[in-house]
Amino acid sequence: MASVTELIGQSVWDSNGVWVGFVVDIRVVRHKGELQQSHTVYGLVVSSRRAPLLLGLTRDSEDRASWFSRTLARVVYAGCTFVPWSSVVDYQGGEVHIDVLRKELNRV
Repeated sequence: MASVTELIGQSVWDSNGVWVGFVVDIRVVRHKGELQQSHTVYGLVVSSRRAPLLLGLTRDSEDRASWFSRTLARVVYAGCTFVPWSSVVDYQGGEVHIDVLRKELNRV
């Protein structure tokens, strides 16, 4: 799998070759209770605007969000699209290809 830094900023294309946007954030699930904590990617946040890089913006080190972070995230994530990791077909060469149509994706 590509590292987080390699996925951020990549263009996302749907199954018809329609541009969806740029990867601006990655959603992960933390596996607690294991000897070494691990994380699994469960989706990508995609925006047509490239500016907002949101890694770690909405959570503190103990996985809690302040009211300010939640409010800021609502404003910045407005208009962003969520792409489930299960829909990702290919993520090589600076582009992410998904197997669903752009109109079938949900807003964040």
